[in-house]
Amino acid sequence: MTDKQQPIDSGFNNRSTAADVLAGIDLTGKTAVVTGGYSGIGLETTRALANAGATVIVPARRPDLAAASLKDIDGVEVDDLDLADLDSVRQFAERRLADGRRFDMLLGNAGIMACPETRTERGWELQFATNHLGHYALVNRLIPLLEGARVVMTSSGGHGNSPIRWDDPHFEQGYDRWKAYGQSKTANILFAVELDRLGQSSGIRSFALHPGAILTPLQRHIPLAEQKEMGWIDDEGNPPERFKTTEQGAGTQTWAATSPRLDGMGGLYLEDCEVAEVSEEWSGVRPYAVDPDEAKRLWAFSAELTGVNAFA
Repeated sequence: MTDKQQPIDSGFNNRSTAADVLAGIDLTGKTAVVTGGYSGIGLETTRALANAGATVIVPARRPDLAAASLKDIDGVEVDDLDLADLDSVRQFAERRLADGRRFDMLLGNAGIMACPETRTERGWELQFATNHLGHYALVNRLIPLLEGARVVMTSSGGHGNSPIRWDDPHFEQGYDRWKAYGQSKTANILFAVELDRLGQSSGIRSFALHPGAILTPLQRHIPLAEQKEMGWIDDEGNPPERFKTTEQGAGTQTWAATSPRLDGMGGLYLEDCEVAEVSEEWSGVRPYAVDPDEAKRLWAFSAELTGVNAFA
C-alpha cells in the first residue's frame, strides 16, 4: 500500500476550496451523504456539493439544529443519526434502504476530538465509537446502495498520536484524550484501506484524508488556554496564517469525493488536495495507518464489536 502513496500533481494545493475543486464539475443527478454536514467543514462540503447540483443527505444527531443550519441551501435533506448508537445507525440505514436511492458519494465527516473520558452504553471509548465504529457500521449497512460509489473518511494528521492500541483499545487502563483521538483517526484510515480492497468488485473506492488545521466547532472540548499554548490561536483568539478557512478545509474531502483524477484509485490517504506521502513527520501518513494487515485486523475487530460485516 505504501508504494501507492505518491503525489499525482492534482493541480490544487493547501489553499484550494471546495468550490475550487468543483469548478466545471456538474453533479446534477448525483446523491451524496455527508455525516456532520451541517457544521464546520461539513457544512461547506454540503454547500459546495449542493451548489454543483447534487442532492445531499445530511444525517445528524441534532436534526433540528442541522435543518436550521442548512435552510438556505437547496437540495439538502436532513435525517436522524447518532453514530455512537448502533440502533440509531441501523434505523437510519433501514430508512435509506427502504427509500432505495443509490448513493454516489458517502463522506464520513462527522467526528469528535479530545473529549473528556466518556463511554457508550456498550462501554466503548466514545471517540473510537463515534469516529470509527459508527461509520464502520453505517457504511456496511448501506453497502447495497453504494455500488460504484466513493466513500471518503475524514481523518486527521492527529492519527500520528496513536496506532490502534490492540492491548487496550477502549482505554480501560488509563485515559489519554489525544491518544484516543489519534487512535480513532488511524482507524478511519485503516477502514478506508480495507473497504477499498473489499469493495472494488462492486465499484466501491475509498479514501481517507487530513483536511488541514482549521478552527471549527470540533475544538469545543479544548480550553482556550490550551489552544493558545498549542499555537492554535493568539491572544486575540485569531489562528495563525498556516491555518485554513473552513472553505479551504472542505477542499480535500470534496476533491476526494468528486475528482476525475482519482478514478480507478483508492485506499489512499490524501491531504491538501493531493495524495500524501508516507512519513514519520506531522505531514503525510504514518506507515501503520496504511498497513494492509492492520486494516484487515481492524475490520475483523470492528465486525466483532458491531455485529455487522457486509462482506462476510
